[in-house]
Formats: sequence, C-alpha cells, structure tokens
Amino acid sequence: MKRKVYIETSVVSYYTGRASRDVVIAGHQQSTQEFWLQLSGELLPYVSALVVKEAGRGDPELARNRLEAINSFPVLSTTPEAERLARDILSAHGIPEEYPEDALHISVAAIGGMDLIVTWNFSRINDPFTKMMIRQAVENAGYGCPEIVSPDAFLGDKT
Repeated sequence: MKRKVYIETSVVSYYTGRASRDVVIAGHQQSTQEFWLQLSGELLPYVSALVVKEAGRGDPELARNRLEAINSFPVLSTTPEAERLARDILSAHGIPEEYPEDALHISVAAIGGMDLIVTWNFSRINDPFTKMMIRQAVENAGYGCPEIVSPDAFLGDKT
C-alpha cells in the first residue's frame, strides 16, 4: 500500500538548490536527492497550494526549477477547514504565532489524509516538543496527525 506524503517547501528547495559547500546543507541536499528517487515507488507525493506559492518565490531560475520539480504532484487546496485547524495549532502553541504558514502546511496535510509530512524545518515543525504539541492540537480537533519526518528517515541500509 502506497503512503501519501506531503512534501513541504524546504524539501523542494534542498532538492533543486545549487550545490552547497556547507557540510550540513550538502548532506541535506544529498539525502533529499536520495529521498526524491523513492517518490516513484511506495510513496505518493503531494504538495499544497501554499508549497506552490512558496516555491515560486525568489530567484526566478531557482523558482522555475522548484516549480518544475513538483509540477506532476497533486496539489491540496487550502480550505476554510484547514485554516481553522491551522488557527487551532497556533492557539495550542504547536507552531509559533509568527509562522502561520507552517501551521497551514500541517493542517492541509492532516485534512488531506497524508500519512507523512516531509520537512527540513527542524526549528518550527520537526523537533520532538513541537511534534508533540502539533499532534495534540490536530488530534484534539478530531483529525489524524501525519508523522513528521525529514528525508533522512527514508535512508536505510540498501545492502
């Protein structure tokens, strides 16, 4: 059974970004490249209208590359229901109030029935305390909460 995966904007950026000399960023880019190869197998990739909007910002060449990378993925819409859930996540302090887009990524994925959210955002989405608060807010609102992981979660021993 294929798992539905919400690809957050940071992952798209690492996938299409210019090669970095920073060791950590280069490692994230490599992990993302390897993760991307798995999207045609047991994973069904999705993005949201918010990801498309964010991917289209900035340097025109890089924006074009980001948008091309996700152009075949189904796009989840932002609905009033998702906006309400995002407000619930913010009110529960799952995401800091100054980052409502991060709460919206999570709410769109939850309402869209995603199994996983893949992100490199460790500061506001993918850390243990934040994930606990997010899960509680989403479940208290009556939805299933997708697991939040980085592309590294898909790397394993391939021998």
